[in-house]
Amino acid sequence: MSTKGVSGCRAARLDRWQGLSGMALAAFLFCHLHFESSILFGKDAFYAVVRFLEAGFLDPTGHGYPGLTVLVALTLFALLLIHAITAIRRFPQQHKQWQALRNQAVRYPHLDTRLWLVQLITGFALFFLVPVHLLGILFDPTAIGPNQSAYRIVEQGFGWLYLLLLPAVVLHAVIGVYRVCMKWFGDKFNRESTQKVALGVGVWLLIIGATSLVAWLVIGNSLTLPMTPYSPN
Repeated sequence: MSTKGVSGCRAARLDRWQGLSGMALAAFLFCHLHFESSILFGKDAFYAVVRFLEAGFLDPTGHGYPGLTVLVALTLFALLLIHAITAIRRFPQQHKQWQALRNQAVRYPHLDTRLWLVQLITGFALFFLVPVHLLGILFDPTAIGPNQSAYRIVEQGFGWLYLLLLPAVVLHAVIGVYRVCMKWFGDKFNRESTQKVALGVGVWLLIIGATSLVAWLVIGNSLTLPMTPYSPN
């Protein structure tokens, strides 16, 4: 087998791992934002979702097992690492490469080229934003609850992080899923229809993410300090 053939096989494997890890992360994001949006229905609703996700139904005390949150965070770290390693090879490494990319985007204003550029920029931002979010969960997995989460967002300044993280991660994920669908199943999906679906999903995720963040800010500003963990009536 030629060196070129080996190199091509390796590139194909890396592409596959990049796509699979990205799809897994996008699926998690979709679920995560919907679980998070339960706060829009009140503290009891969010508390019930957290207890369910931490297997509170298996715990005699009903509180659940925060270790499950740690396990999920570690799994996400592993997926992020795989995704970053397999994707970083596509990043322009030199000034001339960036210049060529910009010239191509200007000379050929094709939507997919611009989407790839947006994904490149958001991917770079997420390289710094996502680990901060995950480390906060890993260091204090018990701080997930209506009052605890609101306190972290308002009093500890995590609201600014989420304000930057939300649009970056939604854009990156939605564009990524769209591009994978076109690359792997382009013969089965209509490009224009897939673009409309991706736009609709992206707008929906931004809406529920933004309204949830507003709800957290309202709750956080209404807390009486020192903050006490929430428990339902």
